[in-house]
Amino acid sequence: MKIYLAQQNYHIGNFEANVAKIKEGIDAARAAGAHLAVFSELCICGYPPRDFLEFPDFIRQSYEALQDVADHAGDMGVLVGAPARNPQTAGKDLFNAAFLLHNGSIEAEIHKTLLPTYDVFDENRYFEPAFEWSCVMFKGRKIAVTICEDIWNLGDNPTYRETPMEHLVKEGPEVMINLSASPYNYAQDTVRRSIVEAHTVKYGIPMLYCNTVGSQTEIVFDGGSLVYDCNGLLVQELAYFREDGALFDLDALTRKVEGPAVAHKYYYSAIEVGRDTDTLNYLTDEKNIQEIHDALVLGIRDYFGKMGFTTATLGASGGIDSAVVHALAVEALGKEAVHVLLLPSEYSTGHSVSDAVALSQNLGNRYDTIAIASVYNALLGALQPLFGDLPFNVAEENLQSRARGNILMGLANKFGYILLNTSNKSELATGYGTLYGDMAGGLGVLGDLYKMQVYALARYINREREIIPAHILEKAPSAELRPGQKDSDSLPDYAILDRILYQYIELRQGPREIIAQGFDAELVNRTLRLVNRNEYKRAQFCPIIRVSAKAFGVGRRMPIVAKYLG
Repeated sequence: MKIYLAQQNYHIGNFEANVAKIKEGIDAARAAGAHLAVFSELCICGYPPRDFLEFPDFIRQSYEALQDVADHAGDMGVLVGAPARNPQTAGKDLFNAAFLLHNGSIEAEIHKTLLPTYDVFDENRYFEPAFEWSCVMFKGRKIAVTICEDIWNLGDNPTYRETPMEHLVKEGPEVMINLSASPYNYAQDTVRRSIVEAHTVKYGIPMLYCNTVGSQTEIVFDGGSLVYDCNGLLVQELAYFREDGALFDLDALTRKVEGPAVAHKYYYSAIEVGRDTDTLNYLTDEKNIQEIHDALVLGIRDYFGKMGFTTATLGASGGIDSAVVHALAVEALGKEAVHVLLLPSEYSTGHSVSDAVALSQNLGNRYDTIAIASVYNALLGALQPLFGDLPFNVAEENLQSRARGNILMGLANKFGYILLNTSNKSELATGYGTLYGDMAGGLGVLGDLYKMQVYALARYINREREIIPAHILEKAPSAELRPGQKDSDSLPDYAILDRILYQYIELRQGPREIIAQGFDAELVNRTLRLVNRNEYKRAQFCPIIRVSAKAFGVGRRMPIVAKYLG
């Protein structure tokens, strides 16, 4: 039997487009000589549909789309993911399901057992877990079908001792097939391969793992679908960050070979991967930065494409963050679709303006300059009766940032642009940003990258030629809201700060554990207080493209009014 994996990019709730794409995959599989075509988790409706699942009409349209795909499949077997109604009155109304379609009908329905509720996932809110397990028979071959999280544990966790495969393996399946929607983070490929490999080593049968690709607001799916044979050996890994498909011969995958046992290390999560290496080297690792670059480009492109937006704008300050976002936007959307504004104040240095101009000239996009002095002075004049003779402080600094935010949003509103935010994770973590000023935007491009990662990403963008002017990478970072201002006036050195933040945010280490690693106690406590105190700012921030295992936003749910350092 020949099996085709179809790694595709879906659009949540766009049943017509999703069905058309699945039909294209079926046609490609048929042309390749496949007997069975495999698609990813909830591909009919797109993942994650979240509260759309609470609308009966959404479920009705999903079933109609499912039948449309079944009619198109004909005599080919097709495995697709879609929500399924729960006929029992007890429990949730729906299952997260895989359907085997054949000859115009549903031949089998498989339900997901392990419903993730961590990080960006909240499946237990909508779905009932499976309570029955059986293999699927197709063309005389017995197949163990699972859905995403169902393989994310090998039964070595007391909470999930009876995993779906522990039930299914009792029936003697010849192959495992997993339909997945596994989001990207820069450790996910390591974790994913270790998990799929571990199953083939443990059960001695091959696995075909079909992952989705594409971005859904803040979540990026990287593809990287996998096929391992019965010997625990990687046969093929599909492309990352783009659609792909490939045909596999089941007879070849089940052929035993003589040789030493596969040396295997099983990672359950990205946290375990991150603990295995030096923090800064890990964050700025060349492979990780390349993946992050591709993920951000895909995230921008899909956000605009799926939302129907055409043009991006941003404030080009001549700094490293805006330069990287600027370059990524042009790569994702094309130079004609990026219109930036230079918004100098009396505190802006000449090189900031010239660096920003040089970047636009290198990229070939449109740019305009609007000095903010008159707007800033008008705001100061309006507030003077209240400010009186009080000394200049952060209030006046932030008025400059808010003047810029208003001008950028004015341009965006007038011409239907989307403002790309340029704040990085180090700034968002410590509250080093202005609400309704430089924190304005429709999409946060760098909000899940620490400052040192932004520099590494800039160097990657310049890998073949100088796109971002060298001076932008060399000068000390500054918000330029007062004379001679530098980030280091308010924040620790980024190389130290980013290490502390990573330990606290990604690895969930408390102050005692972080201090025990050799960090200064006063600095650690101050940094953690900044993180917790500025939760209210992040709660008002735009969606952030997620590239780490713990991004600000839906995957990190912290109370705003709280007092905790560990």
